[in-house]
Amino acid sequence: MCPAAGKNMPVAGPDAIEDAPLADPAEVRRAMEYYASRGWTDGLPVVPVTESYLAEFLAQTSRDPGDVLFSMPHLNRRCTVRLAAINAALAGCLPEYFPVVLAAWDSLVIEGYAGRGIWQSTTGTAPLLIVNGPVRPQIGLNSQGNVFGSGFRANATIGRAIRLTAINAFGLRPHQLDQATQGTPAKYTACIAENEEESPWPAFHADAGLEPSDSAVTAMIIRSCVHIEARHTAVPEQLATDLAGTISRTGALIHETISALVVLGPEHAHLFARAGWSKSDLQQFIYDHAVRTRAELAAVGKEAVSSRTHWRLPADHPDAVPDQASTEGHPGLVRVLNSAAAVLVMVAGASNAGVSTVIETFGPRGGPPAVVRVAGTGDERPGAGRTAAGTGNAQAAKERA
Repeated sequence: MCPAAGKNMPVAGPDAIEDAPLADPAEVRRAMEYYASRGWTDGLPVVPVTESYLAEFLAQTSRDPGDVLFSMPHLNRRCTVRLAAINAALAGCLPEYFPVVLAAWDSLVIEGYAGRGIWQSTTGTAPLLIVNGPVRPQIGLNSQGNVFGSGFRANATIGRAIRLTAINAFGLRPHQLDQATQGTPAKYTACIAENEEESPWPAFHADAGLEPSDSAVTAMIIRSCVHIEARHTAVPEQLATDLAGTISRTGALIHETISALVVLGPEHAHLFARAGWSKSDLQQFIYDHAVRTRAELAAVGKEAVSSRTHWRLPADHPDAVPDQASTEGHPGLVRVLNSAAAVLVMVAGASNAGVSTVIETFGPRGGPPAVVRVAGTGDERPGAGRTAAGTGNAQAAKERA
């Protein structure tokens, strides 16, 4: 019983613990401060990890603890299954979350950008994890209200496990190897589940060729999230134009082309579905309408591209060359997406308002996303949970990073 709580005095906050703790709270605090003093945290307290607790995580997979999950050759550093498990435990994951964490790392390998130094960039990118399938309710992942916010242990800690591993296995600490100019809140955690139950369309992972009954994780590197509040219209073309305009804003146009993930709230998804639109219809409309005029780009110094990096530049820059659009039939108009596949669509959030989100994903894209099946303990040979998706993005990473 909490000593400050009498029989008639309610305890503020969590309920008092009736049974005596197995460890002295002062010793637990000392362990937490020790982790912090060693720089093993993201600024928030972490869960002390014992060998016996670590064993519970490793029991969730048949992979060898020494197997390498992810490498950063330019840093000569790598992450093993054991290191990923330690950081998942530090993050506050429950052991049963660990197969999702492993699938997230597999997806990041396929996605291709993180291993080439983008997490060290001044841009301040972060990984976003999307979870589909039965594992969502099984481990308590939120796909509905406040999906990008707080309140759900699985969402908070699975995303945090990736970030803590970036810090502790790869040394990506702010002001050191992490050179982000401003960063993003997603550097703490960014893990959401799709609201498959309230979506009018097939699930995100089913679009990539998996069975709806499969559980899956898709990782992608993101720059920013833009909130779209559109309660004013029931006309699909108007809402889609709003989304296209948000994607094509000049501030987002860093490379010659860009990419995006549209996370529709259920209300917006059903608005499109009632009008007979599929996800591919929305993707095509956005591709066709995410356009800037050459004059608009010139006004912000982005009418040409670098001959070396394909980043946008003013035409009078010594490294500037014409962009691809200047050689096409309408050189005065510039598409910001390289194909309809460069904008992905999923459904998440509550069915209580016309609210959606445009997520600016890193780099030029157009191939399938890096969707990875969450494998069971009997089916985890290296790569067993992977799909062929994402190889186009890995190639883009080699060309653009």
